[in-house]
Amino acid sequence: MLSYDGFFSRAALGQFGFRWLHILAGITWIGLLYYFNFVQVPAFAQFEAEPHKEIGGKARNIAIDKVARKALWWFRWAAVLTALTGILITVVTEDYFNEGFGSSSRGLSISVGMLLGIIMLLNVWGVIWRCQKIVLANAANVLAGGEPDPNAAAAGRKAMMASRQNTIFSVSMLFFMVYTSHGPYTSIVELDGGKVAGFWIISLILIVVLELNSLQLLPWKGQPNKGLNVIYDGPGVRNPLIASFGLFIIFLILTEVFFKV
Repeated sequence: MLSYDGFFSRAALGQFGFRWLHILAGITWIGLLYYFNFVQVPAFAQFEAEPHKEIGGKARNIAIDKVARKALWWFRWAAVLTALTGILITVVTEDYFNEGFGSSSRGLSISVGMLLGIIMLLNVWGVIWRCQKIVLANAANVLAGGEPDPNAAAAGRKAMMASRQNTIFSVSMLFFMVYTSHGPYTSIVELDGGKVAGFWIISLILIVVLELNSLQLLPWKGQPNKGLNVIYDGPGVRNPLIASFGLFIIFLILTEVFFKV
């Protein structure tokens, strides 16, 4: 016999309520991430292009102070809300971490999605926002007649690299989040240990190398178009888009190879 326990029952909150909030917050977070990378960064770069470089520089600082400041508020707190609602799902849902969480295709899928989401959150608060505070302060100071902060350009570059890396991670993160419930090889049947190990080794190598690169910890550091930094630079937003879907294709192939029972 079917029963209805109401929206605020533990089962309903875990399966629907907090998932809805999780998706809503995630749309806000990732939507603003795409705005920054695909709209704001290319547009702001044009402010200081010739022949109106001096006027454009002032307009850019006004836009940073008035537009980017507000967008960054929604961006960073949407990231927090996305993470908190994700945690609530795992707490409220009964036996969430049981039934092959770390050894089934379903468990591996959501694990990688979670890992990417956590790294992206840490990038937002540990890198992007810390660096953007320097950029925002510099814009406000220059508009008030002060001298430009010589550290602002380097801070902006570091924030941009972390933001572009989050964009690259986001496509695969969303892929795994959706794959967990709707992918072709999602089950709670435990996979062979070799498959689990192989999937994690390749996945972690990819994730760690890309994250270290975004933190400027590889030999070419923050130099534009050097080494792996080419995925953040190039003409327009072509390279970040190619890298985003290139990483997704690699993960798609990994699921096809390792997720079959």
